Amino acid sequence: MKLKYKAVVIGGSAGSFSVVSKILSKIDPKFPLPIILCLHRLKHVRSGLVEGINLKSNLSVVEPNDKEKIVAGKVYLAPSNYHLFIEFDGSFSLSTEEPLNHSRPSIDHTLSSSSYFFREKMIGVLLTGANKDGAKGMKDIADKKGITLVQDPDTCDVDTMPKMALRMMTPTKVLSPDGIIDYLNQLA
Repeated sequence: MKLKYKAVVIGGSAGSFSVVSKILSKIDPKFPLPIILCLHRLKHVRSGLVEGINLKSNLSVVEPNDKEKIVAGKVYLAPSNYHLFIEFDGSFSLSTEEPLNHSRPSIDHTLSSSSYFFREKMIGVLLTGANKDGAKGMKDIADKKGITLVQDPDTCDVDTMPKMALRMMTPTKVLSPDGIIDYLNQLA
């Protein structure tokens, strides 16, 4: 059976660690797509987040290397203090360009570059967060006919990020964390 989608790309900031941990702890262990995470994180702390997420995840979580090819069934976390782009050959590109929306990694960079590569065959997810990063990226995904899932602002620790996205575009769905989990598991 050929899969309709090629990747899930998730962005989040303040409060998103617990939501991502919950999603990955309840995701089907045979989930067929790569999951790419871009989370705002402390730039001077190089370790701990991958290990913390791996403790709860049903899938292996790694930080990708520059030019590493994307593989199905793996979870990739944008490294601390690097922008994570998706290249046209299906590999990652790491960059130390200036922060965007006061952030490096920038959720907008990851979502937007993903939308150009995966187009209508991707699912973008935007979670809780305290700034506008991710809103433009979600609009880019919607413009390319990808699926867009925005965390319900009423379920967010900080609702700024989802509300900014909702001002810029109309998502496929607005869901609670449990609704996001159910939606993704339907793909498995």
